[in-house]
Amino acid sequence: MSADTPQDRISLHPHTHRVRVWNGATLLADSTRAVELREKGYPPRQYLPESDVQMAQLLRSTTVTHCPFKGDATYYRTDDHPDVAWQYTEPLADMAAIAGRLAFDDSVVTVQVDAE
Repeated sequence: MSADTPQDRISLHPHTHRVRVWNGATLLADSTRAVELREKGYPPRQYLPESDVQMAQLLRSTTVTHCPFKGDATYYRTDDHPDVAWQYTEPLADMAAIAGRLAFDDSVVTVQVDAE
């Protein structure tokens, strides 16, 4: 039996739905240029261009993780939530579409995806 490959585990879906991310009443991100990443065993995640994120509201965390399918992720925090967002600045080749984009932990902040 062969090991899973990124193509077996992960699919990327660019879309133009409006995606907004809220930390309470504070808007952290607003984008119509998201890439939805669907990975087996995980909820879908919206990866938003850094230019659509209020980076002044985020602080760089010391957390770094490694995914064998995506690469190394760096994390961001808010004053009241650790590791609320992550970013693959140099993902593995198969995941180039998420390079420099941020995804948010929707168990901590509200990620709203509007229908078209």
